[in-house]
Parts: sequence; structure tokens; C-alpha cells
Amino acid sequence: MTERAGAGFLVDSSVLIEAYRRYYGLDICPGFWDCLLHHCSDQRLLSIDRVREELKQGGGPLADWANLRASDLFASSREPPVVTEYGNVMAWVYGSGQFLGQAKADFASGADGWLVAYARVHGRTLVTQEVYNPSIKKRVPLPNVCREFGVDTTHTFRMLRVLDAAFHWATP
Repeated sequence: MTERAGAGFLVDSSVLIEAYRRYYGLDICPGFWDCLLHHCSDQRLLSIDRVREELKQGGGPLADWANLRASDLFASSREPPVVTEYGNVMAWVYGSGQFLGQAKADFASGADGWLVAYARVHGRTLVTQEVYNPSIKKRVPLPNVCREFGVDTTHTFRMLRVLDAAFHWATP
């Protein structure tokens, strides 16, 4: 779990969903969400359009937040180098004997392969709640694919520390 100096972070939907559902709700910690937007404005942090689509599928306040921030936070995954790299990622996933067929199909249907491709092309560290698992068969974890393609990964709290984020309580 290391970060390339200055390259920036790429955020998986799991980071946003977990933060919203558990510890950084939009109503109790707006500073987290403001922090994300601040660091996307300086290009230290972003996500991709396919993550935005996953968030929209869930509906509710998080989907509304993603819709309002689409032009700021979510970069296009349609760049030719990213599309080419996505093909390489999917060829590796489908060629791997480790994962079951349904796991491969599930991986292909979401944003994960696109995240790996974008991170690799742009030299970004992928931020995810998922963990590396060398023996898993029923799911294709992002860190497993990232390791194969030389993409660094980290978790939410490490990203926040690198970004020097601090959320302070204010008296109501």
C-alpha cells in the first residue's frame, strides 16, 4: 500500500458507499465530502464516470451528490489508452484460472476493470475498501488485479492522511 508521489488518487465506489453508509454520512461529516471536492479541484483525487454510474444505480442522497459533482470529480474512462488498457485487464481476468466464471462476469459488468486501467494509464493510486486475497475464487478483488498490473492501492484513511485531511467538530 504505497502511493506514487504527486500522481494522485483514484477512488473506487466502495470508498464512497462505505463512507456514506457508515462513518462519513453527508449529514454528519460534510467535511469529508468537501475534502474530496477540494482535492479533485487540484487533481490530487478523482474517480471515473463508471463509478458515478454505479452510485446513481443506488439512488438516494449519495446518487444525488454524485450527479451534482459529475463534472468535477468523475473523469471519462473513454480515452483510447484507457480503453486499450481495459482490454488488457479483462484479458488477464478472463485468462486467470483462479477465478470462477461468475466472478469474472461480475468483474466485467462493473467499474473495477476500468478503474485499474485508468489508474495504470495515469499513474494513480487506487483507493478501495477491498483487500488482496491470493486464494479467493468467487470474486475478483481490485487489489489482486492491481498487483498484477503494477497499480498501487491504499485505503480511505491512508488517503486522508496523505491529503492532510482533518475534520473538526464545531459547536452547533
